[in-house]
Formats: sequence, C-alpha cells, structure tokens
Amino acid sequence: MTKTILNIKTDPQTKLQIQEFAAELGVPVSVIMNAQIKQMLRDRKIVLSTELEPTPYLVKIMEQVEKDLIANKNMTKAMNAKEAVAYLKSL
Repeated sequence: MTKTILNIKTDPQTKLQIQEFAAELGVPVSVIMNAQIKQMLRDRKIVLSTELEPTPYLVKIMEQVEKDLIANKNMTKAMNAKEAVAYLKSL
C-alpha cells in the first residue's frame, strides 16, 4: 500500500505529550493517528470528551474534605466582606 504524508500543526507541549504516550505504548505516533483517523471515518463521527479524572492527590484531598464536612471540622460560615476581614485578622 502506498503511503502519503499528512502534516498537522500543534503546540510543542502537545507534540511532546503524544510522543511520550506513543512511547509508553511502544508504537510510533503515526500508528495512533492512523487508528484515530480510521475510526472517525468508519464511524462517521468524532468523539470529544471533557471528562477529566482527578489525580490521586486530589482524590485524597476530596476524601478529607468529605470527612471534614461530616464532622463539621475546618469549616467556616458564609460571611460578608467586613466579617471576612475581621475573621482573617482574628487568626
């Protein structure tokens, strides 16, 4: 099968990230891009997602916040600007 070149423009950080990802998988970037292009053409759709996964560090913080909410610990009530300044000065 004859091959051709398809150039795309992206920022340097994105290029580095896809190269690192491809290296983790042990394949060239072109394999990833070709697979994505073929899937888009086969399905006749593009799936874009903004769904993000929290890091383990953030999960740990969120779990602690949940515990603090249940225990009513490390919580401050809503306050206006004057009350907030007074509260901060009291610390």
